[in-house]
Amino acid sequence: MNIYGCYALFIKELRRFYSVILQTVGAPVVTALLYMAVFGQVLKGQTIEGVPGTAFLVPGLMMMSVIQNSFANTSSSFTQSKVMGNLVFMLMTPLSPFEIYLAYTGAALVRGCLVAVVLFVVTHVFVSVPIMHPGLILVMLILSGGTLAVMGLIAGILADKFDHLAAFQNFFIMPMSFLSGVFYSIHSLPPFWQQASYFNPFFYMIDGFRRGFFGVGDASAIDAIAVAAGFFTLVSAIAIWMLARGFRIRS
Repeated sequence: MNIYGCYALFIKELRRFYSVILQTVGAPVVTALLYMAVFGQVLKGQTIEGVPGTAFLVPGLMMMSVIQNSFANTSSSFTQSKVMGNLVFMLMTPLSPFEIYLAYTGAALVRGCLVAVVLFVVTHVFVSVPIMHPGLILVMLILSGGTLAVMGLIAGILADKFDHLAAFQNFFIMPMSFLSGVFYSIHSLPPFWQQASYFNPFFYMIDGFRRGFFGVGDASAIDAIAVAAGFFTLVSAIAIWMLARGFRIRS
């Protein structure tokens, strides 16, 4: 394995988002705080699954930020390289498809986790959120952030311009993340929509992550980990296959 080459690409991706950290980390935190301010007033004084409404929002907003930023990091970077024509320089390096996959996914995961940590620290000033199962939080954070990072890589491979990415994010990532229980418990939904939520993998990511904080959730911890791990494995296999075949890259 070309460890040094993989590490160099990883560092390059870290520096890319760090150079505009106010946009890549600061802006998502501010956006999440605005959601917190609006929905926190609506849920003030209410309890959801025995958890104060305002505190209930925090893990959901953290995971939603991880989902959106992990996806954005890989998809925007890969598409930018294609549009600017410098992707060919990476393809000329002695990096295997797995090493490219590992570097892009790792950097996106760092960005997603950084946003989540900053958001947790900032919101802790306003509302106290317990941490009951730190191991579960870490597992769900890595699996969820990694999954969306790989999905962003797939989107970057498929996209020929930034409009394609916008369509993917607006019609797929955004609806699935908003309809996954960020602001509510699925037990408050009508029976049909409750059952439909169980087919949304993002629901398990957010619910398992929230269970790590409060010890309660709409699905079991085993189901959340199993679905997140299975989805991560599936998208990873697709991404590595695409990179190995040079799908929409080498033409």
